[in-house]
Parts: sequence; C-alpha cells; structure tokens
Amino acid sequence: MTLPLFDPPPSFDRAGLAARLHTLAGQGIWIGTSSWKYDGWLNQIYSPERYETRGRFSRKRFEAECLAEYAETFPVVCGDFSFYQYPSPEYWGKLFASAPPNLRFALKVPEEVTAEVFPNHPRYGARAGAENESYLNADALKALFLEPLEPYRDRLAPLIFEFGARSASLPEFVGRLDPFLSTLPEEFRYAIEIRNRAYLAAPYFDCLREHGVAHVLNAWTRMPALAEQIALPGSLTAPFTVVRALLRHGRPYEQAVEKFSPYREAIEPNPEGREALRALIRRMKEERRTTFIFVNNRFEGNAPQTIEAITAE
Repeated sequence: MTLPLFDPPPSFDRAGLAARLHTLAGQGIWIGTSSWKYDGWLNQIYSPERYETRGRFSRKRFEAECLAEYAETFPVVCGDFSFYQYPSPEYWGKLFASAPPNLRFALKVPEEVTAEVFPNHPRYGARAGAENESYLNADALKALFLEPLEPYRDRLAPLIFEFGARSASLPEFVGRLDPFLSTLPEEFRYAIEIRNRAYLAAPYFDCLREHGVAHVLNAWTRMPALAEQIALPGSLTAPFTVVRALLRHGRPYEQAVEKFSPYREAIEPNPEGREALRALIRRMKEERRTTFIFVNNRFEGNAPQTIEAITAE
C-alpha cells in the first residue's frame, strides 16, 4: 500500500517549472528555495524510487543525495545550515560534490559573526544570553568561513548576514557594520538581512550602498511587507538584489511550522506576497539587475508551489 508520505500533491508540472526557472536564470533572475531536504516534496520535486535501498525508501540516502535531483528543477538554493556553525572544509567538499556544477548556493554566514548576544535558548548552553566576543569579527569570518569556500567561489550566490531583532540604535548598528564591511574580501558578494524595521532608513541603506552590499528584502514576522520594502527609497543597495520570502507578516515561526508541516502543499496562498514577487521579477528584468529569490515552505506551506505560482505565465 502506498504510504501517505508518497501521495502525489495536486497537479504539479516539474518539467515546466524547471524550464521556466532555467529561462529566468538566463535572464539573471535566480529563483530557488530555502533548504532542500523535505519529505513533503516527494512525488513533486523528488522521486521516491530514486532513494530506495533494498526496495524501501531510505531517508538517509534521500538526505545525502536529494540535492542532485533538486538541481534538476532549481538553479539556486539557499543554505540555512551554515548559520549554526562553521562547516569544515571536508563538509564543503562533500556538499559541492553532491550537486552539479551549475547549481548556485547562497549561504548564511554563521551566527558566530552576527549575534551580538546569544539567544536565551538551551542549544547555546552556557553561552545563552551571553555577549558574543566574535561579533563582527572579520578575521574569524575570513579564516573559518571565507577561506574554506574560496575553491567554490564560482558556484556561490551572495553570502547572507542575518541580524536578529536587535535593540541597538541605528547609529550604533551602522557604526559597527561599516568598518566590518570595509575589511571583507571583494571576491564574494554579500547581503545583509535585518529584522528590525527601525533600521530601514538612509544611514543603513547608504552604508550598504557604499560597500556594494545588498539589503535582503525579507518577508518576515515583524518586518514590513515585501512590496513596502521594495518601494522604500534606496532599498536596492547593490548591483544585485536578494529576496527571502520567509513568513507571512505577523505570524511567528513556530506557528508556521505547526500549521504547514510537512510542507506538502501551499495550503494558505499569500496573494499580496505573490504579487510583490511577480512585480519585482518584472522590474528586475526591465532593469537587467541580477536577482536571487528564495522562498521558504513557511511562507505559504510549500515553496515549490509558491514558485510555480509566481513564475506561471
């Protein structure tokens, strides 16, 4: 009997989506998802039989090998995993070997660099609530993150610095950020994602523009809607644009996980968010600006279906 895990989702044209995304990438519009190891995408993006061992679906094999099949549909992916640690050179070698060379990776910079104070969460152990001595430490970032990635530089989309909902004033934040950005190697592209709407002002945008760093247009719980951010004067701060459609405005992450898991279907379409993404794609085509758009399952319930909708003719 077929397990519910493998029930096919409503009509999904994987080949058609792959063709549209390939065409868009050729125009400089790169669209992918946030992460990729989702059982809910089986019989949609992934073929269950491809991961069988001794006639049974192997989750271990799926997680180790599914990135190659992901790349048959999507030209780019955003890796959130690197936010939680400095991956080893061996890890990078294995990761990049698991996907074809045409797949591009946007990677989140480890929070060891972007967390001024570690959150009060059990996974931080004794460091929970403590100040981070490595906050905006460019030397550590170069040695532990950028140098190991150097052999794969041609396969990288922008590297994303995520700063949480901070309490520091805008002048304090920009005062720390500006000299840090000045020291970063120019061989990589960088983007900044903030989660404090008070920072969406000229000093922040001007700082990023001076260094050729993109502001990440992010749909997130307490940030302005995508359309509102896109309309802000000066919000496009670099020759390239980065967008992350993460959550519906006002919805906490935990609530989205509970509502949408295991992410088999976009059960709650977000018309305003979809139209903002469509409008941005049209504008970026007209301006011929390279753009990277990443959609999260928690935006509507199933990232591939959201992407199918925003790219449909």
